[in-house]
Amino acid sequence: MDKKTRQKYEERARVVKALAHPARLFMLDRLAEREYCVCELAELVGSDMSTVSRHLAQLRAAGIVEDEKRGVQVFYRLTMPCVLKMFECIEPVLLAKARACSDAVKTS
Repeated sequence: MDKKTRQKYEERARVVKALAHPARLFMLDRLAEREYCVCELAELVGSDMSTVSRHLAQLRAAGIVEDEKRGVQVFYRLTMPCVLKMFECIEPVLLAKARACSDAVKTS
């Protein structure tokens, strides 16, 4: 693999890594509805604000969300809603896996 190709896949991996956490995926689903301040997301996720802020920083570094400071609050919005389209593929994979596990249990 040449350097340019490697760099392309490393960039893709950074985006996928930013998505690879249940709390971040949950926040993206919420941000698809509207913008939220960190305090609101912390309450929804059930984590402290510093943890949620770190998650959001990863999503921001990947270019998936952007932030805007308003007074003492920081609001986040989804800038790349297309990342949610991957769920359209993931859900059928999960359903197929569940069916396969269910079929395996029935035949054993």
